Amino acid sequence: MSGHPLDDPARSALEGADARFAERHGGALRYRPEFSVFGTGPWQDLEALAGPGGLVVYAGAPAAPPAAWQSVPAISGFQLTGEAFEPRTDPEVVDLDATHADAMADLVERTRPGPWAPRTHELGGYRGILVDGILAAMAGERMHPEGWTEISAVCTDPAHRGRGLATRVMRAVAAGIVERGEVPFLHVAGNNTGAIALYERLGFRTRRPIDFVIAVAPTLET
Repeated sequence: MSGHPLDDPARSALEGADARFAERHGGALRYRPEFSVFGTGPWQDLEALAGPGGLVVYAGAPAAPPAAWQSVPAISGFQLTGEAFEPRTDPEVVDLDATHADAMADLVERTRPGPWAPRTHELGGYRGILVDGILAAMAGERMHPEGWTEISAVCTDPAHRGRGLATRVMRAVAAGIVERGEVPFLHVAGNNTGAIALYERLGFRTRRPIDFVIAVAPTLET
């Protein structure tokens, strides 16, 4: 593909490192829905790929979906890159796997860091901090465009906020990313001013504004 990998991160990822999670129709690609909601490509091809009533989230869509699609106002946000973010290993940060799937889903449900599907954790690199055996904070990897890895699902149990746990987990996730020779990046909603301020203090810098178009493919007429 031409251009910068982060210009269309889903396409770069699905044509590369995340190809095993991909579905394709014509010029459209999307993650299989049990892993993620993100897709990319012409809306007519996405319609055929998603199927009637299928949900698609398009990061940085160049055009709005056709009128037949059901859509909500796009979420305006920012794409930040972490060249200056300091990775750091942490002996209290543990790898999360299928045995933690229910705990991860529960933490996401209570904190709402962003889209989550039953097998999102299999996209890779999920790590967390356990307090008295309970998952208190986590973060992981989502899209893997060429040379980059997105840090995602950054969240902390409300009972454990204010202790820097999310930052510690992010640094540990980034350590794995940098070890592979890649650079961390992330997406954040524009109204999440607290998170934006935190990420900037940690060394992330805004690369560009980005809109997330959320749309449901047309259903069949009865």
